[in-house]
Amino acid sequence: MRNIKETLTTAMTLPKEIALDMPLLSITGRGELAIENYKSLLEFTDIRIRIRTKVGAVVVEGERLNLSQMTTENLVITGRIFCVKFEED
Repeated sequence: MRNIKETLTTAMTLPKEIALDMPLLSITGRGELAIENYKSLLEFTDIRIRIRTKVGAVVVEGERLNLSQMTTENLVITGRIFCVKFEED
């Protein structure tokens, strides 16, 4: 089923983050990370934030990390970002 969705998405030139509910990460310098299409917040401290997405957890490590914006579909992390990585479910 997943291959059919991906094939149709590519053929119709639809953005994958919309059609397949994939996370979209946008990083601005070292100070801001926006994540669209997340599922839930798993961990939140000022040095580490873990966010559950459809493809696993996104882990953000840094200093003075803060959730400056959070809606049901998008969140924005600010602070000094050192590392962004993915963990498999």
